[in-house]
Amino acid sequence: MEGPLIVARTLSLPGTPDRFGNVWQYHSRSDRHSKVACWAILFEMLQHSPLLRRHAAAGRVVFGVNQEMRDFRTNRTKNLDLVIAVPAREQDGRAVTLADLAARWSVHLEAGQQRTLAGLPALVEGPTSAVLVALEAKACMTAHIKALPRLFDELNSSHATIHANTDSALAVGFTMVNASPTFVSSDLNKHDLATLPAVVSEHRQPLWATRTVAKLTELPRRAGRGQEGFDALGIVVVDMANDGTPVRVVDAPPAPKPADVFHYDQMMHRLLHQYETAYSALNLCAWRVTVGCRGCCVRRW
Repeated sequence: MEGPLIVARTLSLPGTPDRFGNVWQYHSRSDRHSKVACWAILFEMLQHSPLLRRHAAAGRVVFGVNQEMRDFRTNRTKNLDLVIAVPAREQDGRAVTLADLAARWSVHLEAGQQRTLAGLPALVEGPTSAVLVALEAKACMTAHIKALPRLFDELNSSHATIHANTDSALAVGFTMVNASPTFVSSDLNKHDLATLPAVVSEHRQPLWATRTVAKLTELPRRAGRGQEGFDALGIVVVDMANDGTPVRVVDAPPAPKPADVFHYDQMMHRLLHQYETAYSALNLCAWRVTVGCRGCCVRRW
């Protein structure tokens, strides 16, 4: 699986400007990192799931970005980074595709990945109906211990909202944890870095990254419908100083081992298997599912 490398390669290039003239690889007020991570996960799903490719080619699924989901029990809402869902209606005009988002978000792909993307069926963005998969991506890049309670609570509320909205939906969590011993924070450098030196934060590594990863492994996971927790959960450790140097994916501890359930590859294998098994009988006439169809839409999945 190449998702973490795509994320690292993309975030190695500055992409988020601030009002002081700086352009950041990672900015605390930007969702660039979560968008790129979700894009990479969806790209890999489309590559490795024959069923998703058939659904995309037939127009039976669309994706939604920053999708609002409502907890049926409490009526509270939460925006999820990305969802795969049954379309609510026919597309009006030319729809935005996964390839369009790669260009819009400046996802940095190698030549072979570009060719792979070009050969995949067009998965498009559109109005959504029943949610099949919901993705939430977070990052813990600096001030780990201070940020950890909020990070944990935000992820925990994500799977709860997803399943309180649609119990059959697959809830996927992805977290990127920084293991760099130093970090240049946008919050601490609110000035033009071309004229004044950067304030560099010191991280107590590997302690902070280790404690963060350990806490994230306490997030609940579920083995079937009717239970609480994520259906798939991945943790990726990176070395990112946010000073313009390349971002590196860390394979050594505290990063999950390849056989660990929290390893990115294991997260993807589980997600792919669950999509193939849960939605193998999906046979909805695309947009007609929400406006009424007297044909094949009577068949459930």
